[in-house]
Amino acid sequence: MLDDRDRRILRHLQADPAQPMAALAEAVRLPLATCYARLERLQAQGVLRGQRMEIDWAALGYVVTVSLRITLDKTNPRAFDEFIAAAREIPEVTEIQTFLGRVDTRLAVIARSMAHYQEVYRDRILTLPHIADIEALMHVAAIKNQQTLPL
Repeated sequence: MLDDRDRRILRHLQADPAQPMAALAEAVRLPLATCYARLERLQAQGVLRGQRMEIDWAALGYVVTVSLRITLDKTNPRAFDEFIAAAREIPEVTEIQTFLGRVDTRLAVIARSMAHYQEVYRDRILTLPHIADIEALMHVAAIKNQQTLPL
């Protein structure tokens, strides 16, 4: 389980994951070696899975974001595997999620314009195997996009 020092480390990493180790150790009031050892332990336990950079797709010209909720034809026992394998090959698909319930999977799709999205939708999405139903939700605004939790 996490103790107060681990939680302090995680809070500071959530706020600034790229901060230098010395700054992190100072901020959480631990010796550098102890802070480093705790980070290694948190990584070994799977609590920390690495650092990543977030890309602002709009800054790169991908201004259209669509969430596609897809129900698969589950009469084929390989429907999920074949659908996911094919969806992974579409560069504009940035996220694939699976669900239990009426909707089986969700694809996050980015495009440079509505014309580009229509091309991706018609030429790549609709050709994916085993689609029984599809619903498109156009992204309008991000109201809350919080990547941190209170620790």
